[in-house]
Amino acid sequence: MKSYLITYDLIKPENSPDYVRLIQRIKSLGLWAHPQLSVWLVKTNFKSDQIMNILTPVVDSNDKIIIIGVDNEWTTYNISTEVTNWMKQGL
Repeated sequence: MKSYLITYDLIKPENSPDYVRLIQRIKSLGLWAHPQLSVWLVKTNFKSDQIMNILTPVVDSNDKIIIIGVDNEWTTYNISTEVTNWMKQGL
């Protein structure tokens, strides 16, 4: 399994149904952590282009998504222990 950082900017209010659908799809990819508002870490068997194909049907054409493969070299500041523990085991 590979780990990815997924970040997005949906051009609409965060309580919109589009956010809910996108978050459900991200969670369905595999093991995940949610360290910041629009940032997710996911450990999955999917490749980045496959992840994009899974996520884009639930966003609009003016929304933005970035998916980046990550490894075990990282550092954080002011991120919850729950998330950093996940990162220690998940990345």
